[in-house]
Formats: sequence, C-alpha cells, structure tokens
Amino acid sequence: MNPVTALIHLARGTAGATAAVLILLAAGTATVQATPIASDTAVDGTVFVEAVSLPANELRSLDQPIPYAEYAGTRTPRTAARQSAAGAEPGDEIDLRRQCASHATQAKAVTGWVKSRFESCQKRPFDLVLRDVRGTTTLGRLWFDQWILGFTYDGSRRVDYVASIENIRVQPIPTEDATKWRLGQHFRHNINASKSDPDPRVTAPRTKERDELLGGWDRKPQWSLSYTSPDKGALFDQGNQQRVYSTVSMDLSASSPKAAPFTGGRGVYSSSVRYDYAGKIAGKHKGTVFTRARVELVMSQKDPGVNESALHIHDALNRPERTFPSWPGKSVPGTKEPLHRLVNKEKQKENRKRSIKECEKVWGDYSGTKLQCDEYPFASTQEGSTKGDNRFSVRLIDGADNETGGRRLDQMYTLNRMLSGDAFYMKITN
Repeated sequence: MNPVTALIHLARGTAGATAAVLILLAAGTATVQATPIASDTAVDGTVFVEAVSLPANELRSLDQPIPYAEYAGTRTPRTAARQSAAGAEPGDEIDLRRQCASHATQAKAVTGWVKSRFESCQKRPFDLVLRDVRGTTTLGRLWFDQWILGFTYDGSRRVDYVASIENIRVQPIPTEDATKWRLGQHFRHNINASKSDPDPRVTAPRTKERDELLGGWDRKPQWSLSYTSPDKGALFDQGNQQRVYSTVSMDLSASSPKAAPFTGGRGVYSSSVRYDYAGKIAGKHKGTVFTRARVELVMSQKDPGVNESALHIHDALNRPERTFPSWPGKSVPGTKEPLHRLVNKEKQKENRKRSIKECEKVWGDYSGTKLQCDEYPFASTQEGSTKGDNRFSVRLIDGADNETGGRRLDQMYTLNRMLSGDAFYMKITN
C-alpha cells in the first residue's frame, strides 16, 4: 500500500467512511497543493488549513488558545518520557531539547537543526484552522508543537528517533467538539542504492505510524522508533564498507470526523543517515552518522600547541597573497568551499612530497632545524598540493606545532566517522 493510500485508509478506519486525512505543512512554510481523492460518500466538507493562509479578520475570534487538558476537563497525569535506548542517556535528550529550542530558526526547518553527526532535532510549531471547504465558516483553531530528536551512534548501525506532539491548545466554536480531532505522525524511509555499497538494507521499526485523538497525544506525547542496518561482519579489507545511505521522512496528518477527503503536504520532516562498517579508518569499526551535519576543524591562534598552524591556515584562507606558491587571484578552499578527506596513503605521500619541494624552492635547505614544512590544504585531503590547481599553501613552522596539528586533524576524522570523500570545513579563531 502506498503512503497516501495508507493515510486515507487509516483515517477512514478511525472516523468512518466519510473521514479522510489532510497532511499539513507547518505555519510559515511553503504550501503544498491539496489533491482531491474520489469518494462515493457525501461529506460535510470541513478541512484543516494553515492559519497563516487566512486573512487576519477571519482569526479575530480565534485568538484565545486553551490548553487541551483544560478544554477537555482532564487532569490525567502525563506518561513519563521513554527510557532511552542503549547509547542515548536521558540527559542527552534533555540537553538536546534545550539546545534545539535555542536554535529555533534552524529547528523548525524540514531537516531540523543538525547539531552534529550524532544528534539532530526538530521543534516545529503548527497553527491550523478547521473550516468548511466553501470558506464561509471557521469551526476552530488548533496549535501544537512537533518535536523529533534524532540520535546516531559511533559503534552501532542504528538510528533512534524520539517523536512527540506537545503543548496542544485548541479553540473550537461551541458546536464543534475538539476532543474528536486527531493528529498523526507517519514515518517512512528509502535507500539511495546508487550511493550505497552492494546489497544495502535497512530494517524499519514494527510501528512506524501513530494516529490518535488529541487526548491520546496530550496524555502521552512521546513515542520512539529505531532503524537499523544489518551487517555481514568485517568486509572493509575486501573493499566493502557496507555503506547504506538512507532518508527517513515523516508526514503529519490532521483530521476530524467530518473532514473532507483531501490530502497534501508530505514530508514535514526529513533526516539523512549513513550506516557503515568501515573499520579502523573511521575510529570504531561501525556506526551511523547524520550526513547533513556540518563538520568543522577548529583551531585557535591563541592555542600554544597549534598557534603557528592556525596562523598559516588563517593567512591561506584570508590573505592568500602572503602565502606560497604566490600568484594573482589565488584562493584556497576550506571555508566557503569544503575540504574532503583522502585516505589513500600513496596519494597522501605524493601530496607531502610536492609540498616539501615547494618549501625547499622558497626557503632552501632547512634540514637540521626544528622547522617542518606545513601544508594547507592538508595532505590527507583531496584538495592537497598535487590536485593541480595550485590552490594550496606551504610554510615553515615549528615541528612540534605541525605534528600537534596533524594529530588534531586525525582526531577530527575519527570523532566524526569521516570516510573517504567526506566533507569538512576549517574554522580559525583569534
């Protein structure tokens, strides 16, 4: 059964033959055109729409949100938050929610706020109005927040999502019963086989949908899902890292017993994940990451361990005219343009050899000193000195500083499960 058919079937099964689902987009996002679904049963023709799509005068009498529990006359104790799966401590969820709320603009996007390769979150406010399809009568208003916390793991081919609908508020007209309104979250996934290694597979959770009356969400806001990818043991020495690129998406539905059979607006949440079993090159032999995370290597010019390395990179990025090789219009990648990891040891050696040759060309024989030839972009990147575009820089710096910088780079690779070709950026602070 395809997702749209499944949603309609779900709505009809819970609200009778005249019910259907309207999948909605959050207020402030682009509206997706609803598509009518044929029905052989007459309906009253009500539908949820985004409040932002209506003129202000139609909302004047619907601007007093009432907490759902107060409206329903219920004071049922809320169900405690779920017990975190292995690898995600309860404190991780609390901290992520707090940080997510402080990144409100990014958090309400379809992709949410991707904090790191291992944590992401969405906090998305919704403001919906129930009205008849003729646009002559407004029947009520519904506010709520959607939360989705995502956790991937360094050491496990699994990704967890903690989804919830919270802070539900309503304001129906006297003849409308908001206790009969429903909300649903419907998860699905797909695999990008063209980017993945052979035979990519993802095991979805048994329960991928939750569609309930508002009261059910108010009593128990949270639920969780886990997606895994089976592995065949260590095959990375044979060239198979068992990479699986997958996208997990979610559709949000809203309905009432008299809703008209319209659907639209899929994909209010989307999360891109990579599973791998890449071996020691990635640190822990297997794991998962959020691929939309921005990875940065941060160095400070005030850090005595790498201050010379940091100054060299800062000059290469911001004052390339001070660096060698020197040529008019020179620019060096790493800020607007990412760098990409290179794991091929022979190509790394070629980069170093080319860079040392450039150092000797500029400064002559420096053997017998404590100086080393520092190169940027790094030899372990695809943008290294042998790329052929001369967009690199070399400088003689203290050898200990150069080696410390190399260790910091290696740590960044393994802490973020960076595989060959993975992108990252530089950030140099004062």
